[in-house]
Amino acid sequence: MIRVHVIVEGRTEQSFVQEVLAPSLSDAGVYLTPTILGVPGQKGGRANYARLKKDVLRQLKEDRTAYCSTMADLYGLGKGFPGMPLPPNLSNVDKVIHLERAMMEDIMAEVPDLRPDVRFIPYLQLHEYEGLLFSDPEKFANGISQSHLAPTFQAIRQGFPTPEDIDDSPETAPSKRVSRLCPSYNKVLDGTRAASAVGIEPMRRECPHFRDWVESLEQLGSQ
Repeated sequence: MIRVHVIVEGRTEQSFVQEVLAPSLSDAGVYLTPTILGVPGQKGGRANYARLKKDVLRQLKEDRTAYCSTMADLYGLGKGFPGMPLPPNLSNVDKVIHLERAMMEDIMAEVPDLRPDVRFIPYLQLHEYEGLLFSDPEKFANGISQSHLAPTFQAIRQGFPTPEDIDDSPETAPSKRVSRLCPSYNKVLDGTRAASAVGIEPMRRECPHFRDWVESLEQLGSQ
C-alpha cells in the first residue's frame, strides 16, 4: 500500500481529493490523505509558500514511509514562492512547471536526507480548481443542477485550448465566471458534486497538467 499526504489549499480541494480523486487511485494501490495547509484555527486560504513549505517538511519528517504532494491554485498564489517572479513569455503550463521545479529544488536543499526527489510530488493547479470542471461542460452544469447553463459553459470551454487555460484575472478566472452565472454556487458542496458528475477520466483527457500529476501518483503503485 502506497500512502500519499496531499497538502491542499482549502476545503474544496480537500473534498475533491477525498471524495473524487482518492477513489480513482485506490485500485492502483495508492491511498491519498488530504490535509488543509496551515495550523489549527488558521487553515486554508491562499497558499503562502512559508506555510506550504512548513507543512511539506512536517509530512516528510513525521511519516517517512509515505509520499507528499500538494494541490494549490496558480490563480491568486500567495507570496514567497521560489521561482517568482516568473520569467517572461512562458506558456501557461510552463509557468506551473517552472514553479513546481523551484519548489522541488528548495525542499531538496532543505532536507536532502529525506529524499524529497523521490517522496515529494509538487503540483499546482492551472489556473484554479474550477477549470477542471469545464472538462465536460454538460455534466458540470447538470452536477450543480443548472442544466440550462450547459451551452454557456461549453462556449467558455471552446474559447481556450484546454480547460486549464481558462484565464486567471479577477474577472475571468473559472470560479468568477461560474459565480456570475450561478450566484448560489458553493465551491465546496457544488464543486464536489460537479467533480463527481464530470469524473476523473474526462479531466485527465482534457487537462494535460492535471493528467501528468495523476499519472505520477498512479505510477507509485507499480513501484
